[in-house]
Amino acid sequence: MTTEFIEAIEEIGKEKGISKALLLEALEVALISGYKKNFGSSQNVEVNVDDETGDVKVYSKKTVVEDVEDDILEISINDAKNIDSSYEIDDVVRIEVTPRNFGRIAAQTAKQVVMQKIKEAEREIVFDQYINRETEIITGQVQRISKNNILINLGKAEGVLPPTEQIKNENYKQGDRIKTYILEVKKTTKGPQILLSRTHPGLVKRLFELEVPEIHDGIVDIFSISREAGSRTKLAVYSTDENVDAVGACVGFKGSRVKAVVDELNGEKIDIVTWDEDPKVFIANSLSPSNVISVDINEDEKSALVIVPDYQLSLAIGKEGQNARLAAKLTGWKIDIKSESQSLQESREVEDTDEEETTD
Repeated sequence: MTTEFIEAIEEIGKEKGISKALLLEALEVALISGYKKNFGSSQNVEVNVDDETGDVKVYSKKTVVEDVEDDILEISINDAKNIDSSYEIDDVVRIEVTPRNFGRIAAQTAKQVVMQKIKEAEREIVFDQYINRETEIITGQVQRISKNNILINLGKAEGVLPPTEQIKNENYKQGDRIKTYILEVKKTTKGPQILLSRTHPGLVKRLFELEVPEIHDGIVDIFSISREAGSRTKLAVYSTDENVDAVGACVGFKGSRVKAVVDELNGEKIDIVTWDEDPKVFIANSLSPSNVISVDINEDEKSALVIVPDYQLSLAIGKEGQNARLAAKLTGWKIDIKSESQSLQESREVEDTDEEETTD
């Protein structure tokens, strides 16, 4: 090889962010393999590439011993001292064995190694870049659809939005720009695999962080999120500053902030409620938009009986039980909802039963 080749390696390394030393080290390892393959040698060899001139030299490494049993891997102490009188038993002697036409093999190998190392380094750089962005939000462009997987161009890498992470009834077309949540970044033989999500509650959290400065600044915190992607989300928030209304900050002037999130999620309904350390208050808030008359809790079972006005029972429960289900996920409590008349009827029945037992 020549100095021009070394300069080329250096230039490529700078361009791709790979150190020259790393490329030369990989080249030397590959040349060892190439030497053994082409010259049928089982020697313990070492290859050195001069990082200035590009000269390649092959050395056979032999251990100094008293009596030689394997002349491929060992050298006698007498022969070693003929080379250099300072050698002792167990030292390793390097003897140059560079073949005459090894330069041609080196040049071919070098090209392959450099290309391979560049690919590996690029994959590693991309992996390092994205592994630190797990749980973050990222904007990409729909590139193509393959076996129901949406492949998204993220700039330096391609992300995969699998069917399980796609919002039901959401249509994706080539060229669409969408925001997704980085679910997981994995190393594979083909490079980093970036799994994306549109259904994860974390997507809603990150969208609000983008839209609400008070969340970014730590004035407003998101306590919990429950979500049925594409349909409805409940968000429990609280303020660390008594002068700041957490719900109001998230809703924004004339609903501008929450609208931006809703638009990004293609019309998904979002209820924003106030978290409270009193579970009764928090449970009542979680059933928004319905009003609550009373909440009776059982600490041991972590369950709650909620009484609502008759005309708001269906609103509190929600379509197919969705509102109650999301409230339970949001609070972490089992929630049983009854109307005021149901509760009164049951109370009368209990009273009547008690009276009958007393009379008997």
